[in-house]
Amino acid sequence: MSLTSAFAGDRKFRRIPKTPLLPEKHHHYYDKHHHPHPTEHAEGFDGASFSGAVFNLSTTIVGAGIMALPATFKQLGLILGVTLIILAAFMTEFSIDMILRFSKAYKSNSYSSVAGDAFGVFGRTISQVCIIVNNLGLLVVYLIIIGDVLAGTVTKGLSHHKGLMEEWFGQQWWWTSRSIWLLLTTCFVIAPLISFKRVDSLRYTSALSVGLAVVFVAITAGVAIVKLLEGTIKMPPLFPKVVDQASFWKLFTTIPVLVTAYICHHNVHPIENELTDPSQMKSIVKTSLMLCSSVYVATSFFGFLLFGEQTLDDVLANFDGDLGIPYSSLLDDVIRVSYGVHLMLVFPIVFYSLRLNVDGLLFPHAIPIGYDNKRFYSLTACLMGFIFLGANYVPSIWDAFQFTGATATISVGYIIPAAIALRDNHGIATRKDRFISWVMIPLAVFSSTVAITSNIYSLVTNNEHEF
Repeated sequence: MSLTSAFAGDRKFRRIPKTPLLPEKHHHYYDKHHHPHPTEHAEGFDGASFSGAVFNLSTTIVGAGIMALPATFKQLGLILGVTLIILAAFMTEFSIDMILRFSKAYKSNSYSSVAGDAFGVFGRTISQVCIIVNNLGLLVVYLIIIGDVLAGTVTKGLSHHKGLMEEWFGQQWWWTSRSIWLLLTTCFVIAPLISFKRVDSLRYTSALSVGLAVVFVAITAGVAIVKLLEGTIKMPPLFPKVVDQASFWKLFTTIPVLVTAYICHHNVHPIENELTDPSQMKSIVKTSLMLCSSVYVATSFFGFLLFGEQTLDDVLANFDGDLGIPYSSLLDDVIRVSYGVHLMLVFPIVFYSLRLNVDGLLFPHAIPIGYDNKRFYSLTACLMGFIFLGANYVPSIWDAFQFTGATATISVGYIIPAAIALRDNHGIATRKDRFISWVMIPLAVFSSTVAITSNIYSLVTNNEHEF
């Protein structure tokens, strides 16, 4: 009898709403149900390594948001910008640490299970919905950006930005089109990667993804240093320029970018559950945050140093022209290719937790999705189809996710962990936990409000310009 049919026939194995989405670690769950642990099979999987977990968690963190960070330095200046990036990393570490400690107290091994144990079915459902909205929005945006890099885009002002395919091969009416290249990317790159049932299977692609982010930093730093030595650029300001009330309030528009730069909470438990030694998870979180903080600070500093006041909200757009050095066109293409491939490799790691939470929301009593091939591949196909259609044929979907993401992302990273600590059903929260939780919630609400307000203002302003 197959492993899947054995589980399907055992009603005791079926999940109740408080049971984790993932199989429990340490083999205890399987021992008491007399089933083999999923790592005990022909593939010989003995657990994930420290380095593989660091790369997977780092890839979850470093997505498309890295390109928005240099623009925050333009508003904040170098000193305040670096300070806030580091502060956001410490806040993220604290919120993840709280989730891990409470998950041990509740004996839960997923983010939504911890929320469910703290607040019941309502808390579990809200956390799942927030993760789904956050991840779904990210993946649609990733696919849109991949399409922009490969096939170009037309802005609202009707200006055309060429993609790599059009630059290299000229404008061909069908095989350089956006839909064709997104279809090819989805079928031959993304689809195989999202078919893995273990997050550790993505460790090599995650390592490559982090490596490509470092390539972007290295090229940006190299170009900036060359131009600085030539005297064609100057050192950027250390402090923000506040000349009036409007410039003061504009500083706060950077907060949503910074507080959401490290959101990775939804993948912490899936990574921890596959570790050979789960006690390493705190060290893995610290190592990943240190690595990502270094990449963030370097990207922001050298990006702002290179482009100065001409730094755009998405610094990738600054690499669409002449950099003022030899081989500028080649460097532009290398940066755009590396960034496009980087997003393709980030995609499956974010998709992994999206699928888990959609399955947990729709099938709370079913066996774990990894043991039901029909449900696994059907749900994978449906989610990928929705993301593909949204990125190709719903022009306003990015605007919609700007609003939902501003709320869902911040809820996942700050509001829900802080609420769990304040609820404290087991009496394990310290005075420091409660104090920082009371700081995190107002900060998160403020960030969400600023993000939504700025999005509304941008939409209204763009509509006025169109008319």
